[in-house]
Amino acid sequence: MVLRIHFTAEDLARTRLADRPRPLLELGSAIRLLQKPTHTSTHPVCFDAWRHRAFTRLSPRVRTLFELIPASGWSLDFLTPEAYGDPAALLEEVRRTPSARLRADLAEWAEQRPRIPRWTRRLMDEPRQLQRLVDTMEHAYDQVIAPYWTQIEQHARTDRAVRMRQLTEEGLAGLLGGLNPRYIRWDPPVLEVTLASGLSGDLPLCGRGLLLVPSYFESTFPVLNDADPQPWIVFPICVDENILVPLAATTESARAGVPQSLTALLGRTRATVLRAIADHPGCTTSELADHARIATASASEHATILRGAGLTTSSRHRNSVLHTPTAAGISLLNAATY
Repeated sequence: MVLRIHFTAEDLARTRLADRPRPLLELGSAIRLLQKPTHTSTHPVCFDAWRHRAFTRLSPRVRTLFELIPASGWSLDFLTPEAYGDPAALLEEVRRTPSARLRADLAEWAEQRPRIPRWTRRLMDEPRQLQRLVDTMEHAYDQVIAPYWTQIEQHARTDRAVRMRQLTEEGLAGLLGGLNPRYIRWDPPVLEVTLASGLSGDLPLCGRGLLLVPSYFESTFPVLNDADPQPWIVFPICVDENILVPLAATTESARAGVPQSLTALLGRTRATVLRAIADHPGCTTSELADHARIATASASEHATILRGAGLTTSSRHRNSVLHTPTAAGISLLNAATY
């Protein structure tokens, strides 16, 4: 059973690729992932470390979020807006959800569930209940998203390099077809989407286009919302298994101090390679060699050292390796200009 999203020429022209994940959408995806068996994850080794740390830090009250954002199926839309921005400001917007929106979302959510927790009925009548719920969301965000946000955006930049190359080489058809091949299929002019909820039918975009939002934690089924002014769909960030390290381990390594491998950056050639990657994110190793005016083998060697130092990341696209700077690499280059 699939949901068929119908595109017109105007829809294709208005379809956009978001440049980064959305904080509260990531929180919703993380809440779902915490409830799923480990073996269902696309990258269980990566998420095991994150999951273990999350369960040691989260308050038991987070289980109220599990009731509203289940492992699969319908969630309460107003809790996970698509907007990008400061998480505190986004959570404040959730606190101020208009009563009409709250009532409509609760009614739609209840229709899709065999039964609903009794306490959720108080969300409409007791303002303090909503405030406590958002307090719990803030706690969950601080524990399972905020410590890793730098790494999440780093992986998103690497993924974007792959997607932009797909768009350049294969057009929009290649981009749509490569979003999540197991659950998203492009059959022009229809995008066939398999959702965890099992929802099927037809969704005409009617000239609104579609926003494609990357997600680190939504690693299996896509998430779709027929929102105005533009519907959006979440797809998983695709990163090379070799560089998909546990987020908690990455964070701890960063806190431990500057790795000794950073001293390798003092050479002129390696600095040139880092600059070339920053100036041409998503470049292949051969393109990097051309930009740095060095041999391909030398470019590969320097890129490997830079990646080991945490200044760049690499991902694989077909038979090519694509190189992208990390936030640390960009910061180092910016600091070097003073």
